Amino acid sequence: MKILVTGGAGFIGSHTCLALLERGHEVIVIDSYVNSNSQSLQRVVELLNSNNLNRSTGIETCSADLRDEKVLDQLFSAHEKLGKSIEAVIHFAGLKSVNDSVHNPLKYWDVNVGSSINLLSVMNRYNCRTIVFSSSATIYGFSNNKPIKENTLIKPINPYGTTKVAIEQLLNDLYNSQPDKWRIANLRYFNPIGAHHSGMLGEAPIGVPSNIFPYITQVAAGVRDEFTIFGNDWPTKDGTGVRDYIHVMDLAEGHVLALEYLVNNQNQIINLNLGTGKGTSVLELLNTFKRVNNINIPLRFSSRREGDCGSVVADNSLAALCLEWTPERSLEQMCIDGWKWQSLNPKGYI
Repeated sequence: MKILVTGGAGFIGSHTCLALLERGHEVIVIDSYVNSNSQSLQRVVELLNSNNLNRSTGIETCSADLRDEKVLDQLFSAHEKLGKSIEAVIHFAGLKSVNDSVHNPLKYWDVNVGSSINLLSVMNRYNCRTIVFSSSATIYGFSNNKPIKENTLIKPINPYGTTKVAIEQLLNDLYNSQPDKWRIANLRYFNPIGAHHSGMLGEAPIGVPSNIFPYITQVAAGVRDEFTIFGNDWPTKDGTGVRDYIHVMDLAEGHVLALEYLVNNQNQIINLNLGTGKGTSVLELLNTFKRVNNINIPLRFSSRREGDCGSVVADNSLAALCLEWTPERSLEQMCIDGWKWQSLNPKGYI
């Protein structure tokens, strides 16, 4: 299939592009590179070509902001004129910092929701109606410490989560308007960490990391002085927040399987949690990282952050059933692969 991947140069997007290409799909990436680097896609091609000596593979790229509908239209039109239309979309593009969204909600609504409206409008215009959307577990809001099912009450507690709900609602409305035409999967994933085992692909935040894992690796590398845990008074086993950490390659493979599931089954809209189903506290993650990599990390505790909650763990049984997908990589492997990426790429893709 010919697949458009929005935000494909980002952390999860680049790993998913690799997984798509390994399955024989053609990949077009559109990315503004606001929070990413085009070098990640060059690394994807290098990895693929090193494993497939008999053929050379590339990725078509388009540097653009999805809020520019004209560019999107031109991209779809160009491929239609070449006789091989874009057949499906995996939609990663958007801003993703919970904390930043609390302070800049207008920016998050403009970028996340506005760009999605443009994308879906152009897709509909060119009869491309298969999409895998990168949603988030943040849409569930506060949890009662039980694994979260897809039918759990949707009640986001920050603007980032609210924009994801808005896009899911838009997709639901779109499906209901043409149920015989659309195939839609909303993938609500939990906390992706780690990196490709080669050390060539990983998370490369610009500026101060907003996610926990690159902050840990940067402290371990001496880039930052200490690691801060926000809150040690949560109602959890050690007082620190509990999350469901999933290896980014398990997550990437889940996206590919979700796309293939949509194509091989009747038209539908489906919501799927992608997580391991295992809760790990921040302290447990930190201690595991220190143990498997034999490295010390300075630590301090701070007050809770606005927009956070104590425990978020997936019930992934529906994804396992529909996609025949099971996360295979352990927390230890996530920590080993993530540290290898940081060690080999101290300045990211620069």
